[in-house]
Amino acid sequence: MKRHVIITGASRGIGAAIAEMFIADGDNVVALSRSGFAPAGCGLSLAVDVAASAEVTAAVKTAIDTYGPVDVLVVNAGVTHDGLAMRMTDDQWREVLATNLDGGFFSARAVLGSMVKARSGSIIFIGSVSPFMGVPGQANYGAAKAGLVGLARSLAKEVASRSITVNVIAPGLVDTDMTSGLGNTLEQMSEMIPLGRIGLPADIAGVVGFLASNHARYITGAVIPVDGGLALGL
Repeated sequence: MKRHVIITGASRGIGAAIAEMFIADGDNVVALSRSGFAPAGCGLSLAVDVAASAEVTAAVKTAIDTYGPVDVLVVNAGVTHDGLAMRMTDDQWREVLATNLDGGFFSARAVLGSMVKARSGSIIFIGSVSPFMGVPGQANYGAAKAGLVGLARSLAKEVASRSITVNVIAPGLVDTDMTSGLGNTLEQMSEMIPLGRIGLPADIAGVVGFLASNHARYITGAVIPVDGGLALGL
């Protein structure tokens, strides 16, 4: 049976890998991104700024009108704007919090009505090991990703009685556009990872697939590190 899957930040990197996995499983995938681009095979691709509540609500309504109740939401959209806290501007702080945390809340809120009525669903937030390890220059990013954990755990208790699960995946260092500019630093950081390599988007997608499956129906409110042992279990 085809599932209705919505993925934010689906145009590239981890989001694209997640979309491709669900497409390969034969699901109806709705991709949301600022650019509106998405992997081939997506049923819908909509240009949405997840920091804009009205845009998210409208996009989810379009998705539901097209494919019916939402079975899976993957909140992946995120940005970085690094800088030491003492020099971080208000705009740097707000941009990251608005996209990474506000966008996560707006996306989850938009699908909850559909899931509650269906008495089923899975919400998966893509977090980070950053707030658990502490990364200099990422006060905004770490705060936003930590906020997703609190959001997920509150939601998990609110909707558990409706058989809806809410979980967080915390990737470590992953080979995406965000990390490609690190150059030699990337190689140095990879040496800190017990498994000896940085992650691939497919590594994250595989865990998303598990959490969205019937094999994970008894897992909710969890934070699952996918980091090659970098944070050693958080």
